[in-house]
Amino acid sequence: MVYRFTLISDEVAQYKREIQIDPDATFLELYQAIYKSNQYSETDMASFYTCDEDWEQKKEISLQENEDNFEDDIWVMADTAISELIEDEHQRMVLQFNPPHERYFFIELTEIIIGENINKAKVTKKEGEAPVQFFEEAKEEVKPTKKLDVDETFYGDQDFDSLEIEGFENLEDI
Repeated sequence: MVYRFTLISDEVAQYKREIQIDPDATFLELYQAIYKSNQYSETDMASFYTCDEDWEQKKEISLQENEDNFEDDIWVMADTAISELIEDEHQRMVLQFNPPHERYFFIELTEIIIGENINKAKVTKKEGEAPVQFFEEAKEEVKPTKKLDVDETFYGDQDFDSLEIEGFENLEDI
């Protein structure tokens, strides 16, 4: 049996990938196939989320074990076979590939191919350029000020005495 997943992006209209993989492969193998097909560097933060038909996230399958959350079942990509959580055609999931910016690939199991086997994940369709992996952070120049204007209006107290603050006796020299 072979699973054929279709991936799309909401960032790049012409982006599409189809990946075939053995259902007994792990989510880590699927993650690696997706990253390789997009020429991305593997990172230490990424998660798959199973979804309902409205793309509402359900179960998280993380690249690394999340030690902060003891109440929920912890699914780790390297330890979880795809078929454990994905078993029906048209079942959906997302891959959050840039967690700080909440960027996703939308993935659907578009076909279950019975009677075929596959040893290694392979990309069977590649359309469009992948979204950039990381956004460049906007860098603002910070201009140092020569004089720090600290008076009673800074602290909101008219009885403010800058000499009362230990270690800041010479604020006027800054």
